[in-house]
Amino acid sequence: MLTDMAVRKAAAREKPYKMSDGGGLYLLVTKAGQRYWRMDYRFAGKRSTIALGVYPAVSLAEVRLKRQEIKQQIAEGFDPAAKRKIDKITGPLASANTFAAVAEEWLEKVEREGRAEVTLRKLRWLLNFAHPIIGLRKISDIKAPELLAVLRTVEKRGHYETARRLRSTCGQVFRYAIATGRADRDVSADLRGAITVPKVTHRAAIIDPKEAGVLLRAIDAYSGYPITHSALRMAPHVFVRPGELRQAEWNEFDFDKSIWTIPAEKTKMRKPHRVPLTRQVLAIVEDLREVSGFGRFLFPAQGKRDRPMCENTINLALRRMGFDGKTMTAHGFRAMASTLLNEQGRWNPDAIERQLGHAERDDVRRAYARGKHWDERIEMMRSWSDYLDQLRSGAKILHGHFRKPRSALVK
Repeated sequence: MLTDMAVRKAAAREKPYKMSDGGGLYLLVTKAGQRYWRMDYRFAGKRSTIALGVYPAVSLAEVRLKRQEIKQQIAEGFDPAAKRKIDKITGPLASANTFAAVAEEWLEKVEREGRAEVTLRKLRWLLNFAHPIIGLRKISDIKAPELLAVLRTVEKRGHYETARRLRSTCGQVFRYAIATGRADRDVSADLRGAITVPKVTHRAAIIDPKEAGVLLRAIDAYSGYPITHSALRMAPHVFVRPGELRQAEWNEFDFDKSIWTIPAEKTKMRKPHRVPLTRQVLAIVEDLREVSGFGRFLFPAQGKRDRPMCENTINLALRRMGFDGKTMTAHGFRAMASTLLNEQGRWNPDAIERQLGHAERDDVRRAYARGKHWDERIEMMRSWSDYLDQLRSGAKILHGHFRKPRSALVK
């Protein structure tokens, strides 16, 4: 075995030489007098050598401890050289091991995957409830009661749905930590049933034809910002999600084919969504050309032409017209269209669902409905725009349920 004195006095020779300490450990002395710690070992019948540092930066006592660690790794079935490569890769991740650091990495991953900016803002907003309590905690040390304490602070404010979403979001952060080797389990799973279940509430929407007529006439009479007025006029005709409407860009419109194609990164289902453009919608868009046709967005923010309309603009306009949050919302135009189109009994429910941008959950049905009832959707949207004109004019509307033959329903 080596001694500190022998290692310290090891001098250069004409050729490199080794000084053994036993157990495969030795000091390699080069012709230039440099002293390197090395260890030979066998794993799975193969001989390998691993570097353990340079003397005197690594002392004899320290390198002996490393030798013991290597022997332990071999006994546990790990190749020390392979483990070192893995540790080198995962080391930077392991050092960023607080809940806040892991959450930020996860958010960056989600952003790379193409999540909408509004979604990212909501996720950050949710996680900000957790950071003051567990943000600086090592994520592998966080226990279920600590996460529950975070959720309780939200519950105490009466925000039960926010608490539910926060638990789900934290669960995604924990699962990301597991995948990157910084946690062993998702403690959010232990909290199922531990927080208040929020009552299911539906977004306010007008679904009565007469009341819809009142709404449409109020929209016509709106005297606010012209671009907001155009968005309000267009919303009931296309009934897309509010975020899809306000972020509409001119380059998404094919006026030769009368189609608006919303790109996948803007849709909830992350698939392109096509909207047939009726003559009524084309007229609204034509009016917009003089106002915003020179920019990127159909509905730019007031005073900020390079940004889309704010997400609350339509809701605020509805409030200004006298429709409170319990009566009508921007999202309510979708419920209005879904309800009234289904009540007409003329259209295949699948065509309505496709036009709403809902994904078919059943894989077989999704494959079968690959055509997405496009021809029927075109006809339906034309009829819907004409129907809205009738409602606006106050015409008497018949409510017969004139269903197509069964053969048409499985078109």
